[in-house]
Amino acid sequence: MPSPVDPLDTPDDGAAAAGAAAERAAAAAAGAAAERAAAAAVRDRIDAMWRIDGAGIVAALARATGDLGLAEDVAQEAVAEALARWPAEGVPRNPAAWLTTVAKRRAIDAWRRAARLQDRYTDLGRRLEDEAAPQWDPLPDDVLKLIFVACHPVLSREAQVALTLRIVGGLSAREIARLFLLPVATVQQRIVRAKKTLAAARVPFDVPEPNEWRARLGGVLAVIYLLFTEGYAASSGPSWMRQEPASEALRLGRLLARLVPREPEALALVALMEFQASRFRARTRADGSPVLLSDQDRTLWDRGQIERGRAALAQADALGRGRGNYALQAAIAQCHAVAPSVEGTDWQRIVLLYEALGRLAPSPVVELNRAVAVSMATGPATALELVDRLAATGALRGSHLLPSVRAELLSRLDREEEARAEFSAAAALARNDREREVLERRALGL
Repeated sequence: MPSPVDPLDTPDDGAAAAGAAAERAAAAAAGAAAERAAAAAVRDRIDAMWRIDGAGIVAALARATGDLGLAEDVAQEAVAEALARWPAEGVPRNPAAWLTTVAKRRAIDAWRRAARLQDRYTDLGRRLEDEAAPQWDPLPDDVLKLIFVACHPVLSREAQVALTLRIVGGLSAREIARLFLLPVATVQQRIVRAKKTLAAARVPFDVPEPNEWRARLGGVLAVIYLLFTEGYAASSGPSWMRQEPASEALRLGRLLARLVPREPEALALVALMEFQASRFRARTRADGSPVLLSDQDRTLWDRGQIERGRAALAQADALGRGRGNYALQAAIAQCHAVAPSVEGTDWQRIVLLYEALGRLAPSPVVELNRAVAVSMATGPATALELVDRLAATGALRGSHLLPSVRAELLSRLDREEEARAEFSAAAALARNDREREVLERRALGL
């Protein structure tokens, strides 16, 4: 009796099955690749949106909940939910509003778990009614409010600045650590302790009255300054500059100076940022590669910003309280801004200003910058002695700044082998990709 299935047909059926399985596997792999690509695109979209709107979202949440720590926590939970849902559902038309809404729901869930839902609902309704009612607001900007709240006197100055840079600036603990020249773990501990301190002290999201601003002003100015610094010269990543935090810092500085027009350091900080920002167009080439000061086309410098900087610094000086930290830095920046060239810069005056700054706010970075100015005013040999003395103290260990300056001085003294080694050492320490490329090219060019 013939078999119901011809044995000769079996291999063909098996090949067809294997082919179908291969097609299903290929389709599955393609689908997985598409999902990964969609997830990566969403991550990039969220990163870009958060850099622009993140501080405003946290500020709105803090105002609504009255709890700064909770506001940041639920904002991060909302971001995590967006990362999980948006690749499949698509990015909503208004991503910031979506995140804010989800975060508020998370806040309500947290209150429910704490068995205080009804009280919080009542409080939230009262806050929303207060927001809807017209009233005088001494701080009409949510981000500036957030900075003032985070710079609460119950925290140390270091904790104020670290916490606010994390929440407002969106900087990572690693980026903040590089700004402070501190270990990452130290900065992480400061941020955690600051949140716990605010929670333990039951600090609400209440903007202080103007007569209480002075106690927080130093921290607020430091946050704006460091936010601008990170934008002007990014401590890490693929870009030489980060325009968004620098522009935001300048906006906040201008607003603050209008609110406290009798505070010379607020005016001086605005002057400093105006002078530095005036060079932005000349600091990079079309491909984003850095252009150092000596090679910049000064016709690209924004003369309007320079004049605004000069006016702000003159206004600060006119208040007659002596020059502070930001005023001295602004005076140094002004020397560069008004000079026709590197050779035509008043380097002797810059040396004197750095000496005054070193007495007022001593730091290894100030000493290193003074050495650079000395090299331009009197020659590289004297400056190299200053740098070597600074290196002997162990200051700036692990930073690329000291070996990069030492390399330039050695190069000018025709000590090329030593200079090449220092450029290579600096490149190995640099965390900014563009800066590393410049240092590597300098090492190869000798």
